Amino acid sequence: MRKYDEEFKQQALRKVYDGQSVASVARELGVAEGLIHNWKKQIKATNTDSENDLIALKKKLREVEMERDILKKAALIFGRGG
Repeated sequence: MRKYDEEFKQQALRKVYDGQSVASVARELGVAEGLIHNWKKQIKATNTDSENDLIALKKKLREVEMERDILKKAALIFGRGG
């Protein structure tokens, strides 16, 4: 079994927290998806509530930005309802 250093794990998780899917990060780095999920659980267990809140807020922000971008594109395609 291969051992991964903390820096490698942090790099993988940063990609996931920045919006990349676990599957794509796993493929990119050549590790199993389950391993990344385990790292996420370990980090969540060791983080403080405020750190977990920050991660959740960043995830929500990405979702809202994505929704906004979709709505902007739809408005351009269908006009502004005039």
